[in-house]
Amino acid sequence: MRSLRHYRPRDLSLALLFAGAILLTEAALSQQPSSAPAAAPSVPSAVPTASATAPQPANPAEPARPAPSAGTDLGKGAGDIGEGVGKGAGHMGEGLGEGVINLATLHPVAGVADIGQGVGAGARDVGVGAAKGTGKILKGTGKGIGHIFRHPHKPRQNPPPPQAF
Repeated sequence: MRSLRHYRPRDLSLALLFAGAILLTEAALSQQPSSAPAAAPSVPSAVPTASATAPQPANPAEPARPAPSAGTDLGKGAGDIGEGVGKGAGHMGEGLGEGVINLATLHPVAGVADIGQGVGAGARDVGVGAAKGTGKILKGTGKGIGHIFRHPHKPRQNPPPPQAF
């Protein structure tokens, strides 16, 4: 096996370039594309119309959706935490890959900047996912404890009659 002294700098650069390309490809494949179509921006009119100022009646044909259960909140909270960690890892990998490429091509300042940006974006994604997920988990836990103690979510419509002593 040859030591690193026997390799030419071009060989090392190509090896690091391919390693960075593999990291970027894996990060791109791990991110799911958004299939939601972009909504057209609404342009507010200068003159309000009668339909814009009139109150809209509630549609009685559509039943109101029930509030999500405690288990749903816990599951969605765990999903948000996982999503934040996944996005953060993708951004960190992307920044690391770009930084390695710049370091390999002898651009150390740009390489360190790319690595720092990737780590910063990844940390932001992890923090946002953890905060959203923790909030949903706490909400679901509160609902679960409320169900255990039969805590009513709504005030009673007909309070019990007063008792005579």
